[in-house]
Order: sequence, then C-alpha cells, then structure tokens
Amino acid sequence: MALVLLDFAHSIGRPAFVFFHFMTALSLIGLVLMHSGRDAGMGGMGYVPASQGGTHIVERNLTRLTIFVGTVFFVNTVILYHLLK
Repeated sequence: MALVLLDFAHSIGRPAFVFFHFMTALSLIGLVLMHSGRDAGMGGMGYVPASQGGTHIVERNLTRLTIFVGTVFFVNTVILYHLLK
C-alpha cells in the first residue's frame, strides 16, 4: 500500500503534495477553530433545544469531519516525509 502511494506521489510531484498539505492544514485549522466549549460555537447555536441534552448533530458531524481531515493530514505528512527523505 505504501509503495503504491509513493509511486503515485513521485508521478505527481512534490509541489502538488505540498499544495495539498497546505490546503489540508488550513482546513484543519478552520475546523478546529469551529469547535468550542459548552454552549458556544456550532454546538450551541440552537439547532436542538437545550432540553433534549446530549451532543447536537451539527457538533457530531463537525467532529467526524475534523477526524477525517486530521487523518488525511497525517497520511499526507507521512507521504511528504518519504518524498523529501
């Protein structure tokens, strides 16, 4: 699997992966800043009445998206490390 990714990375080139890494980093920063503590940010915007309690669906989806983008960022970091080694 890793060899296939590295062969693909060499065919595209470093600048494309560096640009993708930059865009992923900006996306990850934006997603993390959208998270917040209790009763603020996306979770406290009132999509679900407070009487229902629990985590709002928007906050759960934001968390899932943040985990996905963080995983993509990590994989891209490993690929860039092997490209620049």
